[in-house]
Amino acid sequence: MITSSVLEVESLTLTAASGEVLVDKVGFSLAAGESLGLVGESGSGKSLTLRAILGLLPRGVEQTGGTIRSKAVSAMVFQDPRGSLDPLCPVVKQVTEVVYYRQKTSLRAARSIALELLMRLGLPDSLATKDRYPSQLSGGQCQRVVIALALACKPGILLCDEPTTALDVTVQRQIIDTITNLQQELGFAMVFVTHNLAIAANLCARLAVMKQGRIVEYGATPALLQHPAEAYTQMLIDSVLPLPELEGGGI
Repeated sequence: MITSSVLEVESLTLTAASGEVLVDKVGFSLAAGESLGLVGESGSGKSLTLRAILGLLPRGVEQTGGTIRSKAVSAMVFQDPRGSLDPLCPVVKQVTEVVYYRQKTSLRAARSIALELLMRLGLPDSLATKDRYPSQLSGGQCQRVVIALALACKPGILLCDEPTTALDVTVQRQIIDTITNLQQELGFAMVFVTHNLAIAANLCARLAVMKQGRIVEYGATPALLQHPAEAYTQMLIDSVLPLPELEGGGI
């Protein structure tokens, strides 16, 4: 493992109450400011790995082996933005509360920080005068609020659990660009979970391919994409649909 890493996962094993091994001896390291993509089909153990790092394993799943060593605060962006937000609490108030408790500021300062963060993430300026409930925002706006909640914790490690899955492709692009710009500006490390290899390749310098709870291939993104060693990795690459070539050579 890299000695300067902010996160080290070694031989992580997660087991269901039934005895089924869900994540089997998974290991990787993450340096400060680095991005790692965990890619694979649904059910491969990607999200469970993230939850183990955060210490939020679902009921009936426990860590039965391995170690997780972190030198930085972690925060998570969940897959379902509306399900991650309190539907009965306006969004500025939600972000303000996180800032207040995690950054130990006054309520006035916390609200100011929350609004600045939301504006930076592209939420409308009108939130400063009229707060809104999650149901009054679009899916892309709700995802930005969820990112704001995570960043309000001032994390050194951002864990992203398929945050673009439920969004249309235009909003996906916007969210990816937002995360990329914020990482360059704030310098956090990131583990990005997705089943979409194209998204991971855009965001991450290294990729870990997971299948049935194991990492089957691991390496620098360009090398892994150009020379995959595993048939399963090649299958994921082939599943990224190219744009069709139209008559006349134009699109």
